[in-house]
Amino acid sequence: MATVAYTNPGGFMRTRFPKPIDFEDDQFDPASDDSSDYGFEDIVGKSPALLEVLEQVAIVAPTNATVLLHGETGTGKELVARAIHKLSRRSHRSFVCMNCAAVPSGLLESDVFGHEKGAFTGALMQKKGRLELADGGTLFLDEIGDIGLELQPKLLRAVQEREFERLGSTRTIQVDVRMIAATHQSLREMVRKGSFREDLFYRLNVFPIEIPPLRERREDIPLLVNYFVSKTSRQMGKLIKSIPDDAMELLTRNSWPGNIRELANFIERAVILTRGDELEVPTAELAASPEIGVTTPSTFHEAESNAIITALKEASGRVSGRGGAAERLGLKRTTLQTKMRRLNICRADYGC
Repeated sequence: MATVAYTNPGGFMRTRFPKPIDFEDDQFDPASDDSSDYGFEDIVGKSPALLEVLEQVAIVAPTNATVLLHGETGTGKELVARAIHKLSRRSHRSFVCMNCAAVPSGLLESDVFGHEKGAFTGALMQKKGRLELADGGTLFLDEIGDIGLELQPKLLRAVQEREFERLGSTRTIQVDVRMIAATHQSLREMVRKGSFREDLFYRLNVFPIEIPPLRERREDIPLLVNYFVSKTSRQMGKLIKSIPDDAMELLTRNSWPGNIRELANFIERAVILTRGDELEVPTAELAASPEIGVTTPSTFHEAESNAIITALKEASGRVSGRGGAAERLGLKRTTLQTKMRRLNICRADYGC
């Protein structure tokens, strides 16, 4: 039975990840996951690359520092921004999100700074911009590299001085806003080419965080697959109990150029195709997908074995009982013992 489970790595802060699926436990209820009480409810994984990001989030969140998130499309930059907001002193106030690439350039200034009635044709009433709506909270500007040069000086002033004027007004408005920006582009290269202001770049780049692509955190893929299967099957009213080993192996080794977003969409398609209680993965699509950087792949079995050994070490070798490895992994005692036999895990492996 192709089942993978992970224990909470613990460590630098109180963090809990979504409860792993035990496909052999018919009583598993995805809706019972209580990880939303913590800052990282939608960030799934325990790889060193991801934990490094979360450690940086924990460091910068309590401050008011401006943060610049950089990462490929689909790596979860907005989720990281929301985690920073939730762990900050501003968590009780608004988190306002704006995708700069999704707003036409002619409307961008009005959307960010707002406008007065009659400021331009069609401005029939006063409108507050995203900056004003985020007062006291956090403003997340996604795809910041798509803001044109003509608007960048006004944005620089807002970031630096926390003040601005609405379009069509001369009245200065002051705000208390925490800025988080994100981009998949190289702003340094844009500065070199003259398409992004150097002073704005340095003002945004106070605390940069690099979000790793999925191919650099392959050990997180089985857990992400479990998470998306649980979430999507519940939404569609399906009961999926298992994932074939060979399919999970292919999912783990795939390159995923679209990162987590691509993986989530692929799993949704697989759940739609599934007619029974075993996930029907369209493996032909994965076989045709080129692999990137798979020189040292972290396979499904390795990830599963490492998770079990880690849990046993943390439980001082105890398999069952309160605080035992089975409880830490969210598994039945018999299920864990079966897995240990299948993976040839013995006491010498966890040294207790």
